[in-house]
Amino acid sequence: MSTPPLAAGRAPGPFAGPQAQQAAREVNTASPCRIGQETVQDIVYRTLEIFQPLRNTQLPNGVTYHTGTYQDRLTKLQDRLRQLSVLSGELRLVYDKCNENCGGMDPIPVEQLIPYVEEDGSKNGDRAGPPRFACEEMREFAEVHKKLKQKTQQLKQIVDQLRNLI
Repeated sequence: MSTPPLAAGRAPGPFAGPQAQQAAREVNTASPCRIGQETVQDIVYRTLEIFQPLRNTQLPNGVTYHTGTYQDRLTKLQDRLRQLSVLSGELRLVYDKCNENCGGMDPIPVEQLIPYVEEDGSKNGDRAGPPRFACEEMREFAEVHKKLKQKTQQLKQIVDQLRNLI
């Protein structure tokens, strides 16, 4: 494995500058998250592999299985369960690494991330854009809903009139 050539005029290692250090920290924080996502997808896939043969299996109903078939299925199941336990261990390591990398960050409560308009008209949250958009969308929805109700009433009256005619 060879090392990539250094760019002209750049110092290697931690002396590369604050921007390079910040970029390295971002990559290092994102990498475990990506690996964790792939591990979770792998766990889900392996779990599906475990339950897939169960879907296709018929109840015994007095039929005896060969010992070889039973042993084969048992071996496959034990192997898949072992793989799941290994993946769970990997996921735990990734989780610990992510917590370690994000340890200095202050967690933001979920309530502060969702802007909303209170009943008295005052806004909660720093961002004024999303609540306005949500309010406009809600008003449009209410108008469409009101028009739908009116049309439904008109159709109901027409149907009632037709019934009376018949």
